[in-house]
Amino acid sequence: MPVRPGRPPHAETARPAGAALGWGALCALSLLTGHASAQAPAASGGAPVHIKVVGGLGDVPQFKNFEEPFWRKELPALTRGQVRADIVAFDKAGIRSHEAMRLMQLGVVPFGSALLTAIMVSDPELAAMDLAGLNPDMATLKRSVAAFRPHFEKTMRERHGIEVLAVYVYPAQVTFCSRPLKGLSDLAGRRVRISNATQADLIRPFGAVPVQTEFSQVVSQVRNGNVDCAVTGSMSGHAIGLHEVTSHLHSRAINWGLSMFGANAAAWNALPTEVRTTLKTSLPKLEEAIWADALRQHQEGAACNTGQSACKTGKPGQMTEVKASVADEEKLRAAFRTSVLPSWLERCGNRCVPVWNELLAPIAGVQAESLPRPR
Repeated sequence: MPVRPGRPPHAETARPAGAALGWGALCALSLLTGHASAQAPAASGGAPVHIKVVGGLGDVPQFKNFEEPFWRKELPALTRGQVRADIVAFDKAGIRSHEAMRLMQLGVVPFGSALLTAIMVSDPELAAMDLAGLNPDMATLKRSVAAFRPHFEKTMRERHGIEVLAVYVYPAQVTFCSRPLKGLSDLAGRRVRISNATQADLIRPFGAVPVQTEFSQVVSQVRNGNVDCAVTGSMSGHAIGLHEVTSHLHSRAINWGLSMFGANAAAWNALPTEVRTTLKTSLPKLEEAIWADALRQHQEGAACNTGQSACKTGKPGQMTEVKASVADEEKLRAAFRTSVLPSWLERCGNRCVPVWNELLAPIAGVQAESLPRPR
């Protein structure tokens, strides 16, 4: 059924693309900038090419087990030492999530990752394939990404000067709570940590109070009682000890936490042809491995948080798992139709209506209508 946008954009997303960068990001990246401007791609047989990379979140398996080993060990081996790479996680480099794409546009970060929900701050259209409530399972997520990806890559290249080299996925974003709950309706009146505006749009119809918080602050915010619940990855939350300060886990996916890995166009084009070819060949394999592991982590995360025998890589917790009821599923679909999609369209504008209807409406089963013209 058609959806007409009906609510104004939320204040937490209204940060312009050219807004000032954080002091921590500028200080931490001054060293990176020096390296980036000094590196000169070498021809075949010359001095090694030195690539500086800013990766994803530093305390989760995606970075530790996949991104870091690829850049530090696998790529040099693939190129027989002709390419060397240094990588730092964006949160360890003092970069706030919403700054990543702007730094890539400027060339301060020549090669880097950006969370799609953070990209939404400057270009809401690009977060469409992982809106909260759109993809209840990974099979649906894969369909959404396949449908939207060609448009995403073209838009990133033409509108933002960034060459998309991979699309990564974090495990499903689920809900940890420090007090018992039987279903999502029990979120009414609770302060819930979210990482982006589209998650806020999904939980508001349940009566929850969204509180935007960086991943690194989640455990302390729960421990201090500043939030009652937190939406984050099941295994990511376990890795930072969230299971030790919460008691109940609602395991229905809110969304999946997609991220883009790309290159500033000038930095990409400056690489020798053989290096670009190697990256174009090897990064899809890295992407595939990350996706497979994200699904495994999603499944194992619930086991580790609740202390089940299927937990192989984490310390078993004692949480109670709450699975989505029929009532939860019905209200989630209604919240997407009446809150998530209208709010996204308000931020995005009429240019996004045909994009949605052509690419993602067949998957979501919800058509969008154009915004009414101002009188």
